[in-house]
Amino acid sequence: MIKQMVTSAVIAGFAAGLLAALLHFAFVQKYILLGEEYESGALVHFGASGTRMSHDQTTPNPAPAAQPDAIAETGDHAADGHHHEAAETEPATRNLLTSLFFGLIYVAYALILVAGFNLASSLGKTITLRIGLLWGLAGYAAFQLAPALGLPPELPGTMAADVHERQIWWLGTALATGGGLALVAYGRGAVAIGAGIALLAAPHVIGAPELDGYFGVAPPEVASIFAARTLGIGLIVWAFLGGLAGHLWSAKQ
Repeated sequence: MIKQMVTSAVIAGFAAGLLAALLHFAFVQKYILLGEEYESGALVHFGASGTRMSHDQTTPNPAPAAQPDAIAETGDHAADGHHHEAAETEPATRNLLTSLFFGLIYVAYALILVAGFNLASSLGKTITLRIGLLWGLAGYAAFQLAPALGLPPELPGTMAADVHERQIWWLGTALATGGGLALVAYGRGAVAIGAGIALLAAPHVIGAPELDGYFGVAPPEVASIFAARTLGIGLIVWAFLGGLAGHLWSAKQ
């Protein structure tokens, strides 16, 4: 049984990690790179002035000539040249590490899923591709969607509350959401369902850590599309992970 769990988790996790990496490179990474430009001070955004980037471009376009002060660059040309030269040799290593990270994190998520499959199976529940898909959606809700209600995906160049406070709230939200969904789905009676709903609501009643003010250097337009795409990709990948893990589990029964 342990071998079956680990094998299913590794296959499903790395497949989901590969899908996540491909979607990340296609739809998200260019906004992270742009956010890093603002974070480093290479680009500066002031209100309506700033950098504009078309949907089909990976590098920013300066604003029209009528707004010559729209982009502020820091450092002399020699420093900028050194920065760009270093950046040219970095992408391959960065992309490799990003892909490896996605693979490892989704293997970890898959292990959590198949452990849940094992528990459900021991209670007489049948795990199929469809049930695995639903479990995947529940995992997405617990690990991404519910925490994002208080702590949206963070673009480089945006400010956030204390990291330890955010980690505690994220973990508590993930556990409460997972437990709440389990009670709603498998609980018996109104008391169990009511307790599940209370668990789902509790982290948001308590509230996520907040800043006293907002002073990020990245444009909010970039931060919003980054958050939206991150959550959208998460939904796709979690559904794929759950469905594949459920299929592999049922095939070995």
